Amino acid sequence: MDQVRQVFTVDLLERYAAKGRGVITCMAAGNDVIVLGTSKGWIIRHDFGVGDSYDIDLSMGRTGEQSIHRVFVDPGGSHCIATVIGSGGADTYYTHAKWSKPRVLSKLKGLVVNTVAWNRQQITEASTKEVILGTDNGQLHEISVDEKDKREKYMKFLFELAELPEAFMGLQMETASTSNGTRYYVMAVTPTRMYSFTGIGSLDTVFASYLERAVHFMELPGEIPNSELHFFIKQRRAVHFAWLSGADGDENFVENKALLNYAKLCEGPEAKPSSLAVSEFHFLVLIGNKVKVLNRISEQIIEELQFDLTSESASRGIIGLCSDASAGLFYAYDQSSIFQVSVNDEGRDMWKVYLDMKEYAAALSNCRDPLQRDQVYLVQAEAAFSTKDFLRAASFFAKINYILSFEEITLKFISANEQDALRTFLLRKLDNLTKDDKCQITMISTWATELYLDKVNRLLLEDDTASENRNSEYQSIIKEFRAFLSDCKDVLDEATTMRLLESYGRVDELVYFAGLKEQYEIVVHHYIQQGEAKKTLEVLQKPSVPVDLQYKFAPDLIMLDAYETVESWMANKNLNPRKLIPAMMRYSSEPHAKNETHEVIKYLEFCVHRLLNEDTGVHNLLLCLYAKQEDDSALLRFLQCKFGKGRASGPEFFYDPKYALRLCLKERRMRACVHIYSMMSMHEEAVALALQVDPELAMAEADKVEDDEELRKKLWLMVAKHVIEQEKGAKRENIRKAIAFLKETDGLLKIEDILPFFPDFALIDDFKEAICSSLEDYNKQIELLKQEMNDATHGADNIRNDISALAQRYAVVDRDEECGVCHRKILAASADYRMARGYTSVGPMAPFYVFPCGHAFHAQCLITHVTQCTTRAQAEYILDLQKQLTLLDGNPRRESNGGLTEESITSMTPADKIRSQLDDAIAGECPFCGDLMIREISLPFISQEEAYQDSSWEIKPQNLGNQRSLSLAI
Repeated sequence: MDQVRQVFTVDLLERYAAKGRGVITCMAAGNDVIVLGTSKGWIIRHDFGVGDSYDIDLSMGRTGEQSIHRVFVDPGGSHCIATVIGSGGADTYYTHAKWSKPRVLSKLKGLVVNTVAWNRQQITEASTKEVILGTDNGQLHEISVDEKDKREKYMKFLFELAELPEAFMGLQMETASTSNGTRYYVMAVTPTRMYSFTGIGSLDTVFASYLERAVHFMELPGEIPNSELHFFIKQRRAVHFAWLSGADGDENFVENKALLNYAKLCEGPEAKPSSLAVSEFHFLVLIGNKVKVLNRISEQIIEELQFDLTSESASRGIIGLCSDASAGLFYAYDQSSIFQVSVNDEGRDMWKVYLDMKEYAAALSNCRDPLQRDQVYLVQAEAAFSTKDFLRAASFFAKINYILSFEEITLKFISANEQDALRTFLLRKLDNLTKDDKCQITMISTWATELYLDKVNRLLLEDDTASENRNSEYQSIIKEFRAFLSDCKDVLDEATTMRLLESYGRVDELVYFAGLKEQYEIVVHHYIQQGEAKKTLEVLQKPSVPVDLQYKFAPDLIMLDAYETVESWMANKNLNPRKLIPAMMRYSSEPHAKNETHEVIKYLEFCVHRLLNEDTGVHNLLLCLYAKQEDDSALLRFLQCKFGKGRASGPEFFYDPKYALRLCLKERRMRACVHIYSMMSMHEEAVALALQVDPELAMAEADKVEDDEELRKKLWLMVAKHVIEQEKGAKRENIRKAIAFLKETDGLLKIEDILPFFPDFALIDDFKEAICSSLEDYNKQIELLKQEMNDATHGADNIRNDISALAQRYAVVDRDEECGVCHRKILAASADYRMARGYTSVGPMAPFYVFPCGHAFHAQCLITHVTQCTTRAQAEYILDLQKQLTLLDGNPRRESNGGLTEESITSMTPADKIRSQLDDAIAGECPFCGDLMIREISLPFISQEEAYQDSSWEIKPQNLGNQRSLSLAI
């Protein structure tokens, strides 16, 4: 930053600006346009924006000396109002930038206009909108002029000072749009008073309201007759104002009033301010031929501006100051010259001004770079540190980035033994660091963690009951610490932080941080040690928790709370029950009350019946638990249930039957063993074991064998032997029971089958009825066999007769009968038909077939037709038989005289066998009346072999241009 360059600089804009039209009496500026008034009644307009300048004579038609009293230009530089005073009185003129001649405002005849207030918010180049004029007789008038009308649109009287008639010397107006209409703020000053008017509606309505109420004013009597009122405009709005009177003030319409003593500015008692201009941060006060620049915040003079005056103007000196709010420039003028006062970054040192005044918020808002902000924060921090407000000092120190190092700041708090302030500083420093400072963020976060832990321990040492009091500082710092861990979980080093928490004995916070870092194993282990099964299960049920932790901690959980654990398992469909078997076996190994619900059995039943689990280990475990129960009904139901029934190529059960058998034998579950033997098709073992348990069960098992009559009989014999040997009653009674048992076998066993089981000395009389009954059954069977033999003999005779009749069957073929394929006569003699391979021709005729339906075919035609219409495999089979037959026909089969050999008569030759097979293949049914014709319905009309013929009929486009046209005579 350039410290040497002045804020305000003076440059001569134009030396002889009056152009010989007298001397300059007044001046106004707006939007790079300067309008001068001269002592001879001329106004001179300089437009620096377009580089244009012209003069307008306002003294034309007036007698005597004429002088421009005041000239006013709107902020846009388009509208100009000037008052001329001469011997004939006062006249006010209006001129527009586009006009060459001014227009007199006749309604203001005789009134001296001292000040004008423009409506900056609504004024345009074409219309002035509302303009307030202040006169020297204490009156306010409203006027509006449109450029196209070439005259005033209207003029209204608004207000007149009655209590203390003084000339209005300064006038400013502000407007604001509200929901009820436009609100006007008008400020007017006289040499001794400042009046303020406000209201909603039109200007005449606003001022009319003051006829019934007192006007608000502030009186500052003084000795300066040239009172001035100036607004500083920023973005077309007044920010602050200054009133040059007996004293000077600066206020925001209703607040922040301040007075400035002229004694600070004037070098002697005779020097008084003669003009004033206002910038954003400074006042420009004209005293004599010098302009003193005064900082309006600190009220200190920062610069003094000198002007290069000509000898002619030195006597009068600088006449006044004016400002161009639109261009941000200031002007000073004497009788002949115009000086431009430029502003060069006037706010560059304002942060120092506000800082010296301890207005820190304003100082920060005016800082231009981080170093300036650091200086402001440093002053605030040092001030708070000196007053022992360490926490506030820590907040400010944390914002410093350049002028003070991190180490210096931390040493300040360490030397002062302010751990809380140091922690606050570290936390605020973290807030101010960017994401790129990863290393620094991690180190500071770790240090802050240790400070939190130290604070927690110190609170516990001070008060042992702090952990039990919910409203204590201890609970507050714990809550804050946990929030810090949550916010910094991604930047804290996991291993370091956990070691810190462990070294300070903060188990709860260690678990909390482990949960934040998704180290669920630590969390679960802690809750299990605390006996908190529900909290453990809540953690394990989170979607982000690996399912392996479920298996790892399942043994501990099920021993801690079996019911809640099993309910959790049943709610989680993603678990693999096989991996939970170790936990379930550990639970099952513990003793349980008789009436207690076995949670493992409940879960396994859920897996088997609901989840349709097919794992062998799961089924085996459930079977094992059933087998250990006193009541074997559940075991039997489980064994009888066919879990895989209805599934393609799958087993009906998923447990290991050998293991089940060993287990049931060990646990003495005999009925279950019988069922398993039977299921394994070990029926003899099943019946033998069932006989030890219940003969009725043995009978049922014996009756299950249906496809092996011999085995079924053997099983029933085992049952019969057991029944006979176990009976302890009288002998005759035993025989009766044995005879009754025979009836239960539905005839499978006879009396002779069970006789060997009775003792040798048993009397035959006891079996008389049973033996007679058996003999009668045998007699019936013999008679039945005789009848069947007679039927078979009769059937054989019928078959022999049919064979004899078949040898005599014949068919009559008409001599005009045609072949169904080639449509040539069947009985015609031709050399072509003698080529049928494997057939013996009868005279000159070719071999042929005749079907009962009447269709006849040459043998070769029939073979050709059938091979074309049948399947590929069948066609190859037919051709292969025909080839074999041809080869066999090449061997000698007849004697020289043409008669048949003796061997051919007595036995069938291989050629005859092949010919019989060929007959079956091609002549099993008529090709026109059988299945072969039905299958041809689905075949295309044009086969693949005939595709070339189909393409030959295709009409292809040709080049008609090369063809000659032929005229045909009709």
